[in-house]
Amino acid sequence: MEGIKNIIFDLGGVIMNIDVKRTQKAFTEMGVKNINDYFGHGFAASFFKDHEAGKISDEVFIRKIKEAVKLDTPDDQVIAAWNALLLDFPAERIALLEEIRKKYRIFLFSNTNALHRHRFMEIYRNSYPARELDDHFERAYYSHIMGHRKPDKPGFEIIIRENRLDPDQTLFVDDAFINVAGAMETGLKGLYLPSGMTINDIRW
Repeated sequence: MEGIKNIIFDLGGVIMNIDVKRTQKAFTEMGVKNINDYFGHGFAASFFKDHEAGKISDEVFIRKIKEAVKLDTPDDQVIAAWNALLLDFPAERIALLEEIRKKYRIFLFSNTNALHRHRFMEIYRNSYPARELDDHFERAYYSHIMGHRKPDKPGFEIIIRENRLDPDQTLFVDDAFINVAGAMETGLKGLYLPSGMTINDIRW
């Protein structure tokens, strides 16, 4: 990592294990045949993007899902299906963050939403009750709170500006190539993490 002083990490698929197929399966079991038409890795239909950018509430988001896929199901079941993709935080990745922060300034930038954030914070606390997820980073940025999502430039520019980062000395790590490309368009260095590779496989 020659010349790198700062690292911005994605969350899902990089630090936290996720499995989008679990959410797809959960909706399919409720009778939805076309959930893949509305969201996927690195892509989301308009109201999914609006939810991730904090432009619509959880209630509106759930209603739009139910309308789009023609579901007449209690909201709590829709939320459970939506959160089914969130799995766990492997201990070796959490330990690596603690090692990395001794050498670099590290940050988090996640495309997420209030429903997911509530659930993955709960998952983290259940595994590591003495800590909070955000404690591992100098600052954590969540798209629905900051109002911008990857791969759009404004989110990256906010992180660069607020933390006075030199883009040429800052590495962005994500498992969606479209997001890495967006970061690089902002002047950041980019590292794409392909399927099957983890942050523990990288020489930091």
